[in-house]
Amino acid sequence: MLPVNIFNKGIMCNAYLILADGTIYEGRSIGATGSTLGETVFTTGMTGYLETLTDPSYYGQIVTQTFPLIGNYGVINEDFESKQSWVRGYIVRELCDLPSNFRCQNNLNTFLKTQGIIGICGIDTRALTKRLRESGVMNGMILSGKEVEKLEKDKTGLLQKIRDYKIEHAVEKVSKKEGNPSTGSGTADIFNVILWDFGAKANIQRELEKRGCKVTVVPYNTTAEEILKMKPDGIMLSNGPGDPAENVEIITEIKKICETGTLPVFGICLGHQMLALARGCKTSKLKYGHRGGNHPCKDTQTGRVYITSQNHGYAVESTSLPEYAKMSFVNVNDETVEGITYTDIPAFSVQFHPEACGGPHDTNFLFDRFLKMMEENHAAK
Repeated sequence: MLPVNIFNKGIMCNAYLILADGTIYEGRSIGATGSTLGETVFTTGMTGYLETLTDPSYYGQIVTQTFPLIGNYGVINEDFESKQSWVRGYIVRELCDLPSNFRCQNNLNTFLKTQGIIGICGIDTRALTKRLRESGVMNGMILSGKEVEKLEKDKTGLLQKIRDYKIEHAVEKVSKKEGNPSTGSGTADIFNVILWDFGAKANIQRELEKRGCKVTVVPYNTTAEEILKMKPDGIMLSNGPGDPAENVEIITEIKKICETGTLPVFGICLGHQMLALARGCKTSKLKYGHRGGNHPCKDTQTGRVYITSQNHGYAVESTSLPEYAKMSFVNVNDETVEGITYTDIPAFSVQFHPEACGGPHDTNFLFDRFLKMMEENHAAK
């Protein structure tokens, strides 16, 4: 028997979620109508749905919110992590039509429509999440409107199309095409930082500027030579989507930066993974990834546990770390690598998001660590 839920059925047109294993969930259409393909994942965040929708790291994915009510504080443009939504589809248990918030500028359903995001609500998201945890993330398709007819006419063909889907060239799709002018913080700038954009969340730049840094954002295909000519005080490797190992050319350029041996480098999420690959480590895909704002990570030096925000489907393999790469944070739940400090060069990275918003701010101090690294580098000259 197929998992079908008829929560508030009839208020809006029917929509279906089809997973690669043949499972079908029936619900109601939200956002735009049509059909969309993507990798179906879940995030456990209780807040921050706007940041999730506008986070470039979700490129190519159909995102499931495990928290049952979404949209209750509406749409607030100032909270976006980029100028548009990057998700391939959106799944919620219940969508709030009447948000209540003094900052609210719109409702979520209207936002999804204007962004062309096809969604589904009214399905049992707990059952879906359990299936993804047990089987692992899998491709899926949302059908609504006239596209629903395809399910009756050619289910076998749809399943083959779903199974064939693959996220490719993700960083290229989400990175800014051109670098931005240096803007600074509005105060006396302390350091010039290059933010290498692989799908950067806006809050990374905000955190750097908050600390007095002058930030220049450069696109993914900027070369090491071009970056070094800018004479930065430090380099920030941003978050981003997709398989880190796919980005061979970027990894080669990061390796060149590391070979200088003097420039401070700080990597977050995808930046963490690609820095590790540039330094001889290996990465592999997790069964269902880490997505949400409640992931405990332990500092291997102090033993203190921090609650972190995360969004990734790949991880650095702990057995692949060379002698000069020390694991600085470990995931308490599954013991995966959450941070690396390099002892031979001034570089460190973390898998989680210290700039998290919405989410825990426990590890915000890592930006201060990056500044201290740049200070020490200046003092040594």
